[in-house]
Amino acid sequence: QVQLVVSGGGSVQAGGSLRLSCAASGAGYSSGCIGWFRQPPGKEREVVAVMRKDGFTDYADSLQGRFTLSADNAKKMVFLQMNSLKSEDAGTYSCAARRYACMWQPNAYGLWGQGTQVTVSS
Repeated sequence: QVQLVVSGGGSVQAGGSLRLSCAASGAGYSSGCIGWFRQPPGKEREVVAVMRKDGFTDYADSLQGRFTLSADNAKKMVFLQMNSLKSEDAGTYSCAARRYACMWQPNAYGLWGQGTQVTVSS
């Protein structure tokens, strides 16, 4: 059974950085896209960034180039490097996978990792 395991959340001061990891374990699942999502306190889940199987990446406009996706395909891991963190970046971050093309809508993803908390203090 394939699972996604998220790690790397924590508390950081505004302007700091965090690196989140999403690791796929198990066999028998081939994802076409990995997405990162976040849910700020009291708000709906929103897309942060997506990575297509061929390495193409796309980011939410609001991030203004502060976040970067990378992957270690041999380890089946996708990383979200978050720099210049702001208070509005706080929330629960999750990664998710879907078999086909990347989409922005969270409900298009069928396989989810557990959330990790990101707290940004000013």
